[in-house]
Amino acid sequence: MRLFIAEKPSMAAELSKCLPGPLSRKDGYIITGGGVITWAFGHILRQAEPAEYDEKYKKWRIEDLPIIPQTWNLLVVDSCRKQFAIIENLINQATEIVHAGDPDREGQLLIDEVLDYLHNEKPVHRILLNALDEKSIKKAIATLRENQDFYNLKQSALARARADWLIGMNLSRAYTLAAQRAGHRTTLPVGRVKTPTLALVVRRERELEAFKPLEYFTVKADFKHENGVFTAYWKPREEQPGLDSEGRLTDGTVAKALVEKVKSAKTGVVVLCDTAEKKDPQRLPLSLSSLQVMAGKKFGYDPQLVLDTAQTLYERKLTTYPRSDCDFLPESQHSDGAIILENLCMSSQKELSAWAAEADRSIQSRAWNDKKITAHHAIIPTTEKCNFASLNDTQKNIYFLIAQSYIAQFFPVHVYSQTKVELDHGSETFTASGRVIVELGWKKIFAADSEDKEDKKDEDGGMLPAMTKGDKADLLGVKADKKSTKPPVRFTAATLLAAMKEIHKYVKNPDLKKQLKDVAGIGTEATRATIIKELIDRRFLQEEKKKKYLIPTESAYLLIDALPDELTYPDSTALWESILHRMAEGSENLAVFLEQQAHFTSNLCNIAKEQNIPLKEGHVCPQCGQGILQLRNGRNGQFWGCSRYPDCKGAYDDEQGQPKKPEHPCPRCRQGSLQLRKGKNGDFWGCTRFPACRATCDDDQGKPRMAAQPATSVQAAQ
Repeated sequence: MRLFIAEKPSMAAELSKCLPGPLSRKDGYIITGGGVITWAFGHILRQAEPAEYDEKYKKWRIEDLPIIPQTWNLLVVDSCRKQFAIIENLINQATEIVHAGDPDREGQLLIDEVLDYLHNEKPVHRILLNALDEKSIKKAIATLRENQDFYNLKQSALARARADWLIGMNLSRAYTLAAQRAGHRTTLPVGRVKTPTLALVVRRERELEAFKPLEYFTVKADFKHENGVFTAYWKPREEQPGLDSEGRLTDGTVAKALVEKVKSAKTGVVVLCDTAEKKDPQRLPLSLSSLQVMAGKKFGYDPQLVLDTAQTLYERKLTTYPRSDCDFLPESQHSDGAIILENLCMSSQKELSAWAAEADRSIQSRAWNDKKITAHHAIIPTTEKCNFASLNDTQKNIYFLIAQSYIAQFFPVHVYSQTKVELDHGSETFTASGRVIVELGWKKIFAADSEDKEDKKDEDGGMLPAMTKGDKADLLGVKADKKSTKPPVRFTAATLLAAMKEIHKYVKNPDLKKQLKDVAGIGTEATRATIIKELIDRRFLQEEKKKKYLIPTESAYLLIDALPDELTYPDSTALWESILHRMAEGSENLAVFLEQQAHFTSNLCNIAKEQNIPLKEGHVCPQCGQGILQLRNGRNGQFWGCSRYPDCKGAYDDEQGQPKKPEHPCPRCRQGSLQLRKGKNGDFWGCTRFPACRATCDDDQGKPRMAAQPATSVQAAQ
């Protein structure tokens, strides 16, 4: 018996339609003429919690950290016990198994871990379902691969899961306990990807708070050449006075003098004129991240909505697998272009219909490249016809973006002529740049998008008259425009997701920045949207209503300020993602990676043990001066105890909702209180914070004589 194990019921249902009949539906599986199909519900096994390794971990204690499992335990998810038993029974009956998890890292693991948990030794094949239309599924069934080919992908997924466990379970406990010692009654969740993502927003907000606009000047001049008028911009020399570190002219006096100097010379000479034909290849089809960013900019959709909508379109067989980090296509799929474009020609969406009709089906853009394909490919329309009337507005818009990017692959490359000019005028250099479009090509499809408009009005914008080196140009006018630097823009969910993907821009170490430039960011296509949503749901971020800017809450500042740079900067996480990527390719070792993670976790737990987080506003403990008094319930009623218990056992009676102040506060440290003690030479009063504070006072009829005495009395008392 051939047993297919799908990742979820919807995939199993589509598979069953493409296997020989008849179909017989049972409880938890489907029998077909081509085999039996069962399914999971995503992960039906979960990693054991710390307390499931050892009862002592139920209570969070700093001395128990770090918790490093010697063997990693999985447990059946309670809600999946019935389905798990069905899968186990079917595996026992099977002669061969087909792994039908999603074609990505997580999809590989969640079926493999079930097979490993049940010690399966039967042959396992792998089906890669990048689309759920009938043609794609039948083709995938006919081209099964050996599951062993994806062993390294599973190792990478295991490494990710276990690293997340080590950091999440240990460092969340460590820094929560550190915060509680300072009187903060909160939980600080630390995540390998989540924490540096939150830190990006916190740092951006602080940049905005500290921002002070800087005024600077741009000098531009209009020149008349015999073939026409053009505008050029002043280019400063390296030794030019009045420039800041960014090369901006900030000295108004220098700017004014420069304008007068340029005015004094009437004619300039063209000293450089280079014209070159340049080509922009077709914009690649969409990965999930690029779709989420594009939909966020164009329609204001948050990443989770885009993912959910793309998933719906996939399940309706209209588009291919949505959780793809790839923006290339298999060369064999180029032949499907004729069918897909024909369907789009008949679309009720007028723009798509017009573009598809104009497309040249013989063009094969750089997108079709087998060397760039792993388990999945870019998100594109399937060969199924799309009935736009059956879609809601969000689905229409997401399908539009996917189809638009696909159609662009069948338009010519964008060709333009780029001219760069340098002009010597009054011993100053002016530059101008312009372009002439030779063939609009694929950019015709994106002409309405602001980022693709060609009518730019800056230095790289307009048309230039024809000219050659040595030509003369007369000055018509020159001026210095006063400008101000702009503050950084707050993140939205879409731009934060883009930052996660291009994380090399935000790493702290400049050497690592170069190394990580080609890494596909932090998180995965499937998890980035979920991470951002979770930060909002847990109230670490709040979304501004109108423009949907993300603003950190007080909890976000507390968390990020409490943690060391190793957790808040993305350097380590981005480097780990690079290692996980190489592990999927077979060039990294799981055991070595986890050993490094355990060492990293252990070091940060030790740092947390000594961490002094700023005290929460409230009543500072008079005994230790390092904790905050918190109202607690005791056997004899409420009392105030130090947040650093058991290290500090300071306790005070409650007096109408306030801690009863010490009767005799220490006059020296003002944090402890004086207590009557017995010494070799009789009773004396000493500070509760001894030996940190060695204040002593003589006893005066049961009260301290409020004049500090030498510490010899305390030493004698010891």
